[in-house]
Amino acid sequence: MTTTATPMAAVDLLQQALNSNIIPNQEYLLQGSILDSATEHLLHRLRGLCDNVDTGPEAFSDYEMCLSLKVPNEKTPVMTVRVRKAQDTDAPYQLRYIGQPELGDRNRPTLVRSSLDIACTPHVVDFLTEMGFRVDFEYITKGYMFRKGRMKVTVSKIFKVNSSEPISQSYLVELSVLAPTGQDVIADDMRIFAEQLKPLVQLEKIDYKRFAQMP
Repeated sequence: MTTTATPMAAVDLLQQALNSNIIPNQEYLLQGSILDSATEHLLHRLRGLCDNVDTGPEAFSDYEMCLSLKVPNEKTPVMTVRVRKAQDTDAPYQLRYIGQPELGDRNRPTLVRSSLDIACTPHVVDFLTEMGFRVDFEYITKGYMFRKGRMKVTVSKIFKVNSSEPISQSYLVELSVLAPTGQDVIADDMRIFAEQLKPLVQLEKIDYKRFAQMP
């Protein structure tokens, strides 16, 4: 005999899983950029350092939109989410929540932020719109993904939607790991790996609050 959990029971189960540290709900992140002219040298180095050396990097092309829920007369959104869809594949849509960065002390090697990814149906945007979310911006990301253990490295370029023109003459480089809360030893592994990519690219933890305070 099977039973269907109520919404509240589902929330309780999710909270229990989070408290037990079995859900990868935190993202450890380092970011940098590299000019187009040097990107091939970086890709060559990553092929030698990462696990998928025989098959090469995994190419990807993703459409992504950012939606926010705002209260009238308030500039700061109550919540911001992202919806991503891999182009030219049958992969499901992904709904992603990203929390505010936890910069912590200055000695922490990486940025840490809450992160939850959920596979969903193509109707997710309609659902969010009905809830009051509105699209802030959208873009296309094209590039390559490498794996080193549980670390993920992406080298990607951002394009405007319905345009083949990139928004810059450089690639965004991201080194990230999704893990349950409290696994800060991951940050040290990422720092060691990032050192191997110098001087081609300098991967750092970005203080987004600094950009928000710029005039």
